Amino acid sequence: MQNGIVVAGYLGVDVLKEVTGFPQAHELDNIESVTLALGGLVNNCGRSLALLDPNLPVRACGRIGTDGYGDELLRQLGKYKNIDTSMLLREGQTAFSDVLSNIHTRERAFLTFMGASAEFSERHVPIDELDCKIFHVGYVLLLKSLDEPDEEFGTKMARLMKRVQERGIWTSVDVITNASGRHKDLMPPAMKYADILCINEHEAAASIGIRLRDGDDRLILENIPKALARFKELGVRRWAAIHAPEGGFGLDEHGKYHVVPGAIVPKEFIAGTVGAGDAFASGLLLGAYRDRPMDEALEYAIAAAVSSLSKGDASEGVLELGDALKLLGTFERRRF
Repeated sequence: MQNGIVVAGYLGVDVLKEVTGFPQAHELDNIESVTLALGGLVNNCGRSLALLDPNLPVRACGRIGTDGYGDELLRQLGKYKNIDTSMLLREGQTAFSDVLSNIHTRERAFLTFMGASAEFSERHVPIDELDCKIFHVGYVLLLKSLDEPDEEFGTKMARLMKRVQERGIWTSVDVITNASGRHKDLMPPAMKYADILCINEHEAAASIGIRLRDGDDRLILENIPKALARFKELGVRRWAAIHAPEGGFGLDEHGKYHVVPGAIVPKEFIAGTVGAGDAFASGLLLGAYRDRPMDEALEYAIAAAVSSLSKGDASEGVLELGDALKLLGTFERRRF
């Protein structure tokens, strides 16, 4: 059971809209451009992994619609020779997101229709037939059926992950950033059955209630090891990681703390930040798949995230790992 990585859960289409600002109620701002791109964990991580290692078997598992968006999604994924789409089921309408990107600040906002992905559940995963080393699933908070409570495991997501773990497969889970307040209810059950957890500082803080940024938006560095230790206490078995623009931070299977500084990327290099977190997670997963030590995997993750910034699409900027590491080497690194 070492045959590649399965990426499962939410997938859809991103309608990327570059805007001059985010309007308040009754106000108007301009849309400067509109681009259609693939989005969601399955698309973003699947393509990022496929680009980082063109020889890695990647399997996409999820639900898409029988509509034009679904057709386009399959056409785009079909460009990657190492992505298997045979576990993508078609029914209803494909999920989509309006991704609003401020052309001045590169801040983002999202409007999402969950569509067919909302009903993705354990019954759509051929668990007994999975042939992979890692099963990466998400997003918690966007998968309605898997977010439902479960009497035994806390959530349906936790039940799915437990069943996959029982096959001897490493599990990994991701969550979206939003202001729902539900992270603290939905993430701990999933963490209990995760071998790998890689989320950003905002998602981490919302999940466990440890502040990771201060009032001036500075990273509270001394709290990061505490947050990672809490992930482990909640059940994360192997690697617990937090990513932020400042760098990648992790606690490995031996309890060793790792800090890998991020890159100082010139503004003119950044075409878009959509998908950078998924690219980071993909780099980390590739390191785990290759049985590399965590500090090396975090370097892979930062290289993947930096290369993803070069294009507005979530994943198309990701380079093959060797080239991504060379690109990373051209940038100054942050200091702590």
